[in-house]
Order: sequence, then C-alpha cells, then structure tokens
Amino acid sequence: MIGTRIKLARKKAGYSLRGLAEAMGGKVSAQAIGKYERGEMTPSSDVLIALSKALGVTLAYLMDSQGIELTAVDFRTKASTTAKDRARVETEVIEWVERYLQIEQILELEGNNWKQPFEQLKVIHSIEESEDLANSLRNHWKLGFDPIPNMTELLEEKGLKVLIVDLPNAVSGFTCLVKRPAGLCDLPVIVVNKKCSLERRRLTLAHELCHRLIDPQYLSAKDEEKAATRFAGAFLMPRFHLEKEVGKHRHSLGYQELIYLKRMYRVSGAALLVRLRDIGIIESSVLTYMFQSVARNWRTQEPEELEPENKRGEYEQPRRFERLCYRALAEDLISLIKASELLRTRVENVEIGLKGPQLSDANSR
Repeated sequence: MIGTRIKLARKKAGYSLRGLAEAMGGKVSAQAIGKYERGEMTPSSDVLIALSKALGVTLAYLMDSQGIELTAVDFRTKASTTAKDRARVETEVIEWVERYLQIEQILELEGNNWKQPFEQLKVIHSIEESEDLANSLRNHWKLGFDPIPNMTELLEEKGLKVLIVDLPNAVSGFTCLVKRPAGLCDLPVIVVNKKCSLERRRLTLAHELCHRLIDPQYLSAKDEEKAATRFAGAFLMPRFHLEKEVGKHRHSLGYQELIYLKRMYRVSGAALLVRLRDIGIIESSVLTYMFQSVARNWRTQEPEELEPENKRGEYEQPRRFERLCYRALAEDLISLIKASELLRTRVENVEIGLKGPQLSDANSR
C-alpha cells in the first residue's frame, strides 16, 4: 500500500518520476521511485521522510497504518477533471478519513457507521421511480414532509461521512467507498465542492445519497443521473408540502413568492422551478416562460443566495469529526498535541476550543 500512496501523492503534486527524484535532491533515482510504487522495493525511513517533504503529505499518510483505500470513486464528469485534480482530491479524502477513523476508534464508535436504510439496494426501472424512493426514505427516517434544515447534519447523523473541499469547477461532488482491511465494512463518503453555493451543495448531497441507495442496472448512465437529480428534488421538496404551499396547479408565479419558497426549502431557484414542473404544478410551457422572464438568469446565477459568496462553504459544514475530537480531548483520551494533529490546526486554537477564549487567555498569561 505504501507504493500506491506514493504514486497517488506524486500525481497530486504533478511530478513525473524524474521530477520527483529531482525535487528530492537526487536522494533516490527515478527508477527507485518507480520500484517503490510497484511494490518491488520498500523505501527506508529517511527516504520516506524525504518523500513526504517533497510531496507535501504526512508520514502517516505514506505509511498507511490503517490499510484503507478508496474504491468506486466516480467524479461523473471525468472528461473535465485532470489526473492531478483527481489524485489531489483522493489524497485529501484518504488523509481525512484516516484521521476520522482514528478518533472513532479512540471513542469506540465503530457501531455508528452508515447502515443501509433498506434491506438491499433499490432496483429502479425509470426516472420517475426515484420519486417513490425519496418518499420511502423520508418515511423510514421519520422525517415527515417538512423541509430539511441541514442536509449535512442529517447525513452525518445517519452515519455517512461528508467532506466539503475545493474541487474542480465542473465537479459539484462525488461519492466513493473507503475499503478497510480485516473484514471491516466499507464506509461511504460524500464529497461536495466548497466553491458551490449552499443551495447547490444541498442538492448535491441529496443527489449523491441516491447513488448510495439504488441499483441502477436497468438504467443508462444518463438516466441514472436524471434519477438521482429527481430523487434530490423529491427528497428536499416533497410533493405534499409543495402542493400545500403553492397549490396543485398554477399558471404563473411571481419573483418574491419564488424567493420565499427557495428560502423555505433551501434549494436553488432553478431546481425549485423544475420541481414544480416535474410534479405537474406548472406546465412545461410555464417553466419555459419563467426561464425567459422572471428567472431568465437563474440557471447560471443564483438569486438572493442563502450563503454570501465571501463565506462560501461555511454554512452547513460537517461538524461531527471536530466534535468527536473535542469530546476525546475533554475526556483526556487524547492530548492537546494529538487533537492539534487530528484537526490540522495550531495547539493554541485547540486550547481555545476546549477552554473558551477567556480561560485560554488567562492560562497563557
């Protein structure tokens, strides 16, 4: 596994074998690095240190103490992502998951992982069937028909690992599996693009959730994506609730009403309009007219965003990992230094998070 980690980190850094050898000051040859990556040789400790410095990754990442790897990584827009982009994201996900698993093991929380809500993956034969799947999941999770205030919090509560990071502009998110050794179950991870608006991130989370629930064997790749999008709309904007708020049939809607609705469901204006069309509240001709008039720029520019652009990625953040770190710290299961290492922040910041700014300042004085 060390070889796999070296190769992934090298691609993330954008080095060729020769380029990495040069970045290490000629400590080892390009041929030797190739042998490390293929598992034909094992690097010594001093070479590992040099590799970690040149590649900008931790020793723990290269040494692969937990034996995990990512599988079923699907960016769904591979044509517009480079190998370097994919390697960068995969490396970041692996490093984060390893830290996450460490703190769960310390707190003995192995049983808190994702459990498939249905007995088996749901086989769907059409895009429309994803509407029933969304209703079934809401019923199973006892969510009722009200809008979901925080999608990230909901998915974390259900055992899914959620990560918000910078992704290539064309990629709103993806889902993958973390494969673990010794018969431990695979862990699903949903990664969403920090650069996207909150409205789009919520839809992406619901979209990727669908991919964790369905067996798409009877759908084309294109229809699978459409089914996941339909599921996201149905999950975030249930038909019953929408009909109650809007009416069962409308010939037109005004700007302010649409803004109120998008704030209520915390979705994009364009997704709201498409949802109204999908469940027959408005006709396709009305949707076309809306996109030519009141909502003419909504496909490319979100109206009255829920999250200011200068705070992109700050709302509905994943909080569970950080919360678990502070829980372990408060119980003296880890040290300040270990918490700092896990949270990737300075010890002073961790101390403030543990004691509060006033006590922390008093102690430093």
